[in-house]
Amino acid sequence: MNDFSEAFSVALALLFGLDPVLWQIVSMSLRVAGTAVVVAAVIGLPLGAVLARYPFPGRGVIVSGCNALMGLPPVVAGLVVYLLLSRSGPLGQYGLLFTPTAMVVVQTLLVLPIVVALSRQVIAGLWQEYAELLTSLGAGPWRSLWALIVDARLGLVTVLLAGFGRAMAEVGAVMIVGGNIAGHTRTMTTAIALETSRGDLPLALGLGIVLLLLVLLVNLAATWLGERSRRALGERA
Repeated sequence: MNDFSEAFSVALALLFGLDPVLWQIVSMSLRVAGTAVVVAAVIGLPLGAVLARYPFPGRGVIVSGCNALMGLPPVVAGLVVYLLLSRSGPLGQYGLLFTPTAMVVVQTLLVLPIVVALSRQVIAGLWQEYAELLTSLGAGPWRSLWALIVDARLGLVTVLLAGFGRAMAEVGAVMIVGGNIAGHTRTMTTAIALETSRGDLPLALGLGIVLLLLVLLVNLAATWLGERSRRALGERA
């Protein structure tokens, strides 16, 4: 118990003392996860809207595939990206392996199915509600699609928060393609795993506290936005 209390005290000192090593790791985690979510949003939100709005051959297969990939094992995603970026892989010439870019790629691969599948569900519900209205107003395909995305913005932000939470909690895939290199590709989850195995409990605890606070904030924000979205739908009804 004394060892734990001492480690916890040192962890707090690292946090409030703005320890450069700890906050560099936190910064790397936020940059990688944030960039992955932005890329997934740029690709996934329009794709989810198209899947919700327009029937076309093969749509069911794509939807089923996205739903299945929401449970993609991270280590499998890491292995796939590793093979693509390794020296003998098709993208090996770019030297991206064991860089933050590789970590963004693998986290985007994990977040993208979540964004596509959940945004499709959100927008499909709105399309069922507003299909006749948008058609009667003469809204074209792209205008109606944009209107649905704007109206679903609170729900879509919640979707992106879910993706951000998945990215922040990831460890296996990031370690495979990033290498957990100090000062370069070390994130909170990989650093916690490493420092715990080394016995450096203060740094691991400090990072764990930050990670828990971030997860808590993300969940609170998602809950608040979800409640606002439900109230808005209730008022329109």
